[in-house]
Amino acid sequence: MWQHLVVSMALLSATTAICHPAERERARQGASIFADLSAQELKEVKNFLFSRPDLRLSSVREENLKKNSIFLIELHVPKKSEALRALDKGHEKPVRQARVVIQFGDQPHPNITEYIVSPLPNPTCLKPRTFKSKQSIKFESRPISLVEYKHLTKTLKEVTEKAYRILMESSGFSFHNCTDRCLTFSDIAPRGVESGERRTWIMLQKFVEGYFIHPVGFEVMINHKSLDPSEWFVEKVWYNEQYFDSVEELVEKYERGEVRKVKLGEHNDEDLFSTYIPRGERNTPNNIHGPKTVLPQGPRYRVDNNFVEYAGWSFAFRVRSSAGLQLFDIRFNGERIAYEISLQEALAFYAGSSPAVMQTKYIDAGWGMGTVGYELAPGIDCPEVSTFIDLYHFYDTNHPVRYKNALCIFEMTTNTPLRRHYNNNFRGGYNFYAGLENTALVIRTTSTVYNYDYIWDFYFYQNGVVESRVSATGYIHSQFFTSDGVNYGNKVYSYVLGNLHTHLVNYKVDLDVAGRQNSFESLSLKYENITNPWSPSHFIVQSKLHRTQHEKERHAAFPFGKTLPRYLHFYNPNQKNRWGHYKGYRIQFNSHAYSVLPKGWKEEKGVTWSRYPLAVTRYRDSEMTSSTIYCQNDPWEPVVHFEDYIRNNENIVNEDLVAWVTVGFLHIPHSEDIPNTATPGNAVGFFLRPFNFFDEDPSVASKSTVIVRPHKDSFTKLNTQRWTPEVVGHCVSDKPFYYNGTYYEV
Repeated sequence: MWQHLVVSMALLSATTAICHPAERERARQGASIFADLSAQELKEVKNFLFSRPDLRLSSVREENLKKNSIFLIELHVPKKSEALRALDKGHEKPVRQARVVIQFGDQPHPNITEYIVSPLPNPTCLKPRTFKSKQSIKFESRPISLVEYKHLTKTLKEVTEKAYRILMESSGFSFHNCTDRCLTFSDIAPRGVESGERRTWIMLQKFVEGYFIHPVGFEVMINHKSLDPSEWFVEKVWYNEQYFDSVEELVEKYERGEVRKVKLGEHNDEDLFSTYIPRGERNTPNNIHGPKTVLPQGPRYRVDNNFVEYAGWSFAFRVRSSAGLQLFDIRFNGERIAYEISLQEALAFYAGSSPAVMQTKYIDAGWGMGTVGYELAPGIDCPEVSTFIDLYHFYDTNHPVRYKNALCIFEMTTNTPLRRHYNNNFRGGYNFYAGLENTALVIRTTSTVYNYDYIWDFYFYQNGVVESRVSATGYIHSQFFTSDGVNYGNKVYSYVLGNLHTHLVNYKVDLDVAGRQNSFESLSLKYENITNPWSPSHFIVQSKLHRTQHEKERHAAFPFGKTLPRYLHFYNPNQKNRWGHYKGYRIQFNSHAYSVLPKGWKEEKGVTWSRYPLAVTRYRDSEMTSSTIYCQNDPWEPVVHFEDYIRNNENIVNEDLVAWVTVGFLHIPHSEDIPNTATPGNAVGFFLRPFNFFDEDPSVASKSTVIVRPHKDSFTKLNTQRWTPEVVGHCVSDKPFYYNGTYYEV
């Protein structure tokens, strides 16, 4: 039975207990430091801001673009040193603060200003927030709002009305004054080719299920930099591989027969290619359900507000409106492994022959990647037995918005043993069999950034391993098929090209391995050729461990195109395990990412983190994120330039270190991406694995181990040792599937 919770108190098993009660309690109490702002806190911040006459704020829904309005309110995470004083020393928790983004359009020189509002829940103070670069935020770099979309739609209706005959003859669909066969659109970013511009390519598509793969071969670029929509105008039109300087030019030439026309053919409503409706042959019986996740005796984890405990693990979580899921104060048996592991940015850079697709360089924080995680479906998005949690965001709205069941937490079995051994006696029997089932706790959210759906997971295993995984699904971004289309992808329908693109995802991994003072080394192998000591006339060639200490930031930034060392080891040079080795964790990649643009190219300046699968920097409060919500629409002059974090080339020996991890994959769409990209083979990520951190595998504490030994007098008699109930228990809930899918202002 799934639970609809904002605060969940799932049962806590004995295996969840942390060794040090005082540390556990500080971790539990301290989790609220990182908790997202509540709906009431969001309202209090908004009311405080509207009480300030100097801000001259208007409703974000007011249709006038020349206004001052609140675009974003979210938690402002305190400085690390302040949080650790509370978490580690029991000091008073830092004052809760809000980060606020205000768009000042009602002034001679419009700009965007960020503020810190405090203290919460009763704010009285407002102070500007700046970035490390001290660079001002250009108004043109703002994310697009619902009001601006409304004006764009109105402009597009005026444009397409002039091209009504062309659209109807070409596709049988229209954008304006339609009731049945309607067109919709996808807008492309970045919006221009240099800083300060705001001109957007728009692609028309049939408004049917899965419209992302129904382009009609008509694209238009609208200049909407002016805050007066009546001054917006069309700069270019693309129709069937031909460019025009205006809609009027296209219409005139079309009527004179000077344009190569295209006709898609009569639309067939029975053609299901872009829908999820089942078709084809399958031998699986449809009168029974498949396997399900069950909790035979109930949950073995605990969720207390934003604090989670499981099998020795504990952590706090939040979902940042701009970028998504963040974990803080990650501990195993009370000992901190990492201070923060968080999603920073995701991008998808495309290639194509149509102007819209060749311009497509999506940088997803600019679309509110954390706010587009909607309700998760029990039994599909998460097991029915999951703990479901509501999220609240204040993003391009007048009121907090509740996203029901947008995050889930569950324990699962991997159906592969964590470890096992059959000890053969080579006489038709065995000495013993032992095994331990592999279970993990998963915390999951999703982001549906228009066509693509990302599934964000963190897995916590019993042996001290953390896995970060992103799975990509959803619809491909496609264009109308052209004569040279196969240079940029594959044909996936009679007139549709699935365009090649590269996905990259950047994470911040602030490791605190056995304390804040850490160092970083890479381990590789080198061959050695030595005289055979037991046969001196021969030689032995074997591998020998080679360690490289990375002492400076630049030396610890590994660019794409060069071989990444196989072992990336973060350790505490002041702490050793029982066997004399420095206590450490290593990062292991599951990725086949590569760079998306040449170094220093125009748009690449906004995503310089994409140069490196791994870059290690010294922790700085001024280097909190690798990207911003403004980078999408101004990658040319970004307010956060990640390369600056490395440029000063600071010492990273025995310091507080941050690993910036980039994973991803190349996607060349193919016919099997219809109707949707499937997750198998499209999941990437990384592992944090203990490397001499413990004295032995900590999962030996698990009571789920089973050991079987034959009786000394008879192989037919067994001595079985187990520490959990022999009878598994009841099965999954018998409640019917239910899904609502709505979100609403509160």
